[in-house]
Amino acid sequence: MAAAMLSANAGALAMPPAPTNVVATDRPGDGGGAVMLQWTAPAPSEVKEARIERSATAAELKASAPNSAAWISVASAPTLAGEGLGFEITDLPPSAANKSSTDQLVFRVAFLGTDGEMSAFTDSNTVVGVANIFLAKKLGLAVSLVLVCGSVILWILLARAGRSVKIRRIAALDAVDEAIGRATEMGRPVLFVPGIQDMTDIQTVAGVTILGRVAKTAAEYDATLEVPTCRSIVMSACRDTVQAAHFGAGRPETYREANINYITDEQFGYVAYVAGRMVREKPAACFYMGAFYAESLVLAENGNAVGAIQIAGTAEPSQLPFFVAACDYTLIGEEFLAASAYLSGERDQLGSIKGQDLGKLIAVMVILVGCVLATVAAFAPEGASARASAAFQNFLGG
Repeated sequence: MAAAMLSANAGALAMPPAPTNVVATDRPGDGGGAVMLQWTAPAPSEVKEARIERSATAAELKASAPNSAAWISVASAPTLAGEGLGFEITDLPPSAANKSSTDQLVFRVAFLGTDGEMSAFTDSNTVVGVANIFLAKKLGLAVSLVLVCGSVILWILLARAGRSVKIRRIAALDAVDEAIGRATEMGRPVLFVPGIQDMTDIQTVAGVTILGRVAKTAAEYDATLEVPTCRSIVMSACRDTVQAAHFGAGRPETYREANINYITDEQFGYVAYVAGRMVREKPAACFYMGAFYAESLVLAENGNAVGAIQIAGTAEPSQLPFFVAACDYTLIGEEFLAASAYLSGERDQLGSIKGQDLGKLIAVMVILVGCVLATVAAFAPEGASARASAAFQNFLGG
């Protein structure tokens, strides 16, 4: 009986079979830091998991000397992970000579048995992880770029060919003529505030573009236009814009450079000057077009107090509620940035906006499809919907 027990214990602690056909290959379509490792496994009942190690690079051996180890543990993987495409090993150290690839590496795999015994390691071939020109994970980004840019170019060409491109009416821009006409009738000036940022801010650029239309209308109506600025470069841009608008209106003699001046870079010093000027001169129309922050409500409330028609436009979400509450008209977000195309009617700009809208529609459809797939996958994590959701996320780079 004792002999039988010893025989049973020896069988229980038997070493599991070693893996066979261990092959390491560079992962296609990556940045050079990943390798695919394949192996053939025995029956799953005999093995608990696979242990993977890789050879240490020369730099790692030198850094850890004199206690350097020739092999470094990489990961533990399910027994059957090496089947099919193989098990992906990422975050491999780059080569000192070429950062876009790895050194020559050797991997080895051993199986851990259900009783805790480890099999012998089986070495793979030598492999080098190389960076690929085309990254597969960026395929979704490439497709999105082609679709959006293609739609923009297509609509620009269609607009140039005479295709009608309609943009919905924007009440704030349609009210420009009304506001300036009212100022002319009352004999009071028009105040234009181009925000508090420099010309490096896209909102300031959009505001100066709208200033061109306001200045041209003011020149045609013979209204006084005042533009206080808080950046010297913005002052120069505004002067050039207003002068060009007066020439465009055929009234270059009415241009007054002194009405466009630089005040100060200090935020509330600038706001104090503008607010004081509003109280003293009582403009009949106030335009706030650009980047605004804490001063938005100060300006809008002062304009409201002097009875001016106020038209505001900004892409700052935190300031929009103040403008909406205190102004007669407000350009919200993209309305403000698309104003130049709306006012000019220039076909290239209109086609560009139409193409961007098509790109946004595609983005919304992609989001909806992703939400539906993710929702269905949550209720059936092992089904085809889960695999489709994972594939969709991988395609989009997730």
